[in-house]
Amino acid sequence: MANNGPSGGAVSFSEEQEALVLKSWAIMKKDSANIGLRFFLKIFEVAPSASQMFSFLRNSDVPLEKNPKLKTHAMSVFVMTCEAAAQLRKAGKVTVRDTTLKRLGATHFKYGVGDAHFEVTRFALLETIKEAVPADMWSPEMKSSWGEAYDQLVAAIKQEMKPAA
Repeated sequence: MANNGPSGGAVSFSEEQEALVLKSWAIMKKDSANIGLRFFLKIFEVAPSASQMFSFLRNSDVPLEKNPKLKTHAMSVFVMTCEAAAQLRKAGKVTVRDTTLKRLGATHFKYGVGDAHFEVTRFALLETIKEAVPADMWSPEMKSSWGEAYDQLVAAIKQEMKPAA
């Protein structure tokens, strides 16, 4: 099965994986602003220097958890990631708009985002979801489903990581 996502091939994302993602996203959606913020705080806990990649956090005296721009940014990233995951099987590809993917690619390229950054973010995302869903819902299968969905989104962003035209 092809697994090359946005470049044209179909993504292999099973019904079971889709069901696990949809079930957990339905629970998290109601609190996506707070969960999104926890997601980014976890990124900065694992990699404190990552906060310097965000212009609105550099030279800010406001504690991270109180920064309104971080909260807005974190929620939009978290919701986009979860919505892309929820659509993956139905669409057979990452459903983030091409213009958004191009912008994300160019921005991530400009700030020198690399594989290590994506790995930290993946870890933080999975840990955040694990903490956000009921303990009896989290499973190795759910972890692997969200990991696969995240990897597909990152692959789509990486394909657009070049200087803005």
